[in-house]
Amino acid sequence: MLASLSIKNYALIDQLQVDFNNGFSIITGETGAGKSILLGGLSLILGKRADLSSLKDATQKCIIEAVFNVSGYKLQSLFKDMGFDYDDFTIIRREILPSGKSRAFVNDSPVNLSGLQVLGERLIDIHSQHQTLQLTNQDSQFQIIDALADNGLDLEIYQAELKRFKRLQTALKELELFKAEALKEYDYNSFLLNELVEAQLVEGEEEALEEEFETLNNVEQIKELLAGAHHLLEDEQIGIITSLNHLKQVFQKLSGVSSKYQELYERVNSSFIELDDLFSEVHDLQEGLDADPIRLEQVDTKLKILHNLMQKHVASNVSELIEVKLKLEEKVFETQHLDENIEKKTLEICLKETELNELSDNIHKKRLEVVPNLKQQLESVLSNLGMPNAQFHIDITKSDTFYANGKDNLTFLFSANKGGHFNELKKAASGGELSRIMLAIKSVLAQYIQLPTIMFDEIDTGVSGEISNKMGDIMLQMSKTMQVFSITHLPQIAAKGHSHFKVYKKDVDDITQTNLRKLNHDERIVEIAQMLGGKEVSTSAIAHAKELLN
Repeated sequence: MLASLSIKNYALIDQLQVDFNNGFSIITGETGAGKSILLGGLSLILGKRADLSSLKDATQKCIIEAVFNVSGYKLQSLFKDMGFDYDDFTIIRREILPSGKSRAFVNDSPVNLSGLQVLGERLIDIHSQHQTLQLTNQDSQFQIIDALADNGLDLEIYQAELKRFKRLQTALKELELFKAEALKEYDYNSFLLNELVEAQLVEGEEEALEEEFETLNNVEQIKELLAGAHHLLEDEQIGIITSLNHLKQVFQKLSGVSSKYQELYERVNSSFIELDDLFSEVHDLQEGLDADPIRLEQVDTKLKILHNLMQKHVASNVSELIEVKLKLEEKVFETQHLDENIEKKTLEICLKETELNELSDNIHKKRLEVVPNLKQQLESVLSNLGMPNAQFHIDITKSDTFYANGKDNLTFLFSANKGGHFNELKKAASGGELSRIMLAIKSVLAQYIQLPTIMFDEIDTGVSGEISNKMGDIMLQMSKTMQVFSITHLPQIAAKGHSHFKVYKKDVDDITQTNLRKLNHDERIVEIAQMLGGKEVSTSAIAHAKELLN
């Protein structure tokens, strides 16, 4: 419910602060007193776009703040989804700056207008004669039927499954498109992959092959150099090992003379051992070195294959070629198993379609069950509102299409006159009749679901005193389970409210200001008497006002 409203520097309102009660609240005031200004300010709280011209003082910012008691609305999940801090008493604030910029806050958290509109729709519902056209919208008509059918949870489940169903359909289309493209590339990718597989790639093999190639390609030169080394090491006349052996013998003899020669002997001997080992390795290398033209050709061929593949795939080494191979394997594998994946996804879609059909059948069945009751209740209320011949023709048929709210087609027709033709609401009902139909529908809905605060803006325009009395009774009945406001010019309705607020103008320092205040019992008597007989309040008007209030 709307607990309080504060407006500062908006249109003709300098500063306004008012608290509201639950139940049925009346708002009255002379034509032009500023009721539309009050609604305009409230609309800003609900997400309407701001207009700089609405600032009373263009040098000051406009602030509109409303406090809502949302404890009974079960909005915790909505607050969580929208990133707001939840509080049973939620504060919505809207600011319009002199620069023209606008800001909005929910419990001090910034919010954009679209988010404010989503929340606002759950908090307050403003209705005027001009806004009854939504009744002619099929989505609104389904909402009425589903409220009576208690389809809320079923529709939530259906809509969640419908989202999954559509995601599956999208995934299948993407697979089919991928298949069409993949098949074009499959042969080429397979050819590239086979080349890489046949190359038998081994991490780091390029370096080993290049070293082996250099050895095999220069075997004669290497042999010649190794022979020279062998000769230098072992020649009987000038060989290093022969000379070093003689040197070792010299220091071996000297070592017996002094310990300092022993150290020299050990160093020479160590060098002799190292050179002797070197000689053995050179000898082994000579023995193992043979020309192998066949192996040379094999290595050369393999290197050419690797270099060609690296050039083709813009790779700098074998490791990168192996990465290319893995990616090609993945593409080829995906293409080879596309039919299997498509078949699997198609089966998932079939199962989900069966599930959706079961859910929509249940929704359809529950809708059909409540149609007679809805028809009877609406016609009964409208009969009390001066439309005794009002009739509805409501027909629900199954379709082959999954809609957002099931698989049903709805025919919601109306006839205001006996023997008249049934037609769509917007064609069969006048503006005044639509207002009464809307009131009838809201009164029926209030029995089944928790509606937000509702504000009826002069929907009683053009109706007779007796009918307005019945309209007031319906709004009073609705206020037992929800907060109801009625902006009215009719005393019959004004007298039924639990609370009565008056919109009025006054001049302060030659500046006209609009204000709103709550009337006490005596002030209500005077206000209703003026609504009955004009500014000059007569004794009979006062008596009549008291009678209405009683």
